[in-house]
Amino acid sequence: MTNGGIQLGFGGGCHWCTEAVYSALVGISRVQQGFIKSYPPNEEYSEAVLIQYKEEEISLSTLIEIHLCTHASSSSHSMRKKYRSAIYVDSDDMKSRCRETLNTLQYKFDNPLITQVLDIVHFKHSSEIYSHYYTTNPNRPFCVTYIEPKLDRLRREFSAYLKP
Repeated sequence: MTNGGIQLGFGGGCHWCTEAVYSALVGISRVQQGFIKSYPPNEEYSEAVLIQYKEEEISLSTLIEIHLCTHASSSSHSMRKKYRSAIYVDSDDMKSRCRETLNTLQYKFDNPLITQVLDIVHFKHSSEIYSHYYTTNPNRPFCVTYIEPKLDRLRREFSAYLKP
């Protein structure tokens, strides 16, 4: 826990997408785009965001459900090292809470979730030119093709958690 709230990392798809998703939510006090590594066998850096959130404004369960719905959380593919489906934590208590939440949410998905709960060993920032990728120019082809559909889903299914 920091002054900005509870720290948590999310990885699964492109960190530009994940940054846009979490930046749109209430209760999020900080989103940092970059790369996270954990312990072996997950010691390679993978695209992710590191967030700080206030649980009195948005629950852990909601954050995890949004994460699962905005990337291929039940699909294993050849790019999983670069785009590891994970929730990154910095305590055993949070690790336990996240695993319990994943088990609780499994019923909403046809296939088994592959999302792992991993320790945050190190975070490194993306180049500053890529920070706030969506908000700096939402009309870029990548934003229109990949990020906007995720934000559309947020608007449809999680509108109560969007910033005004």
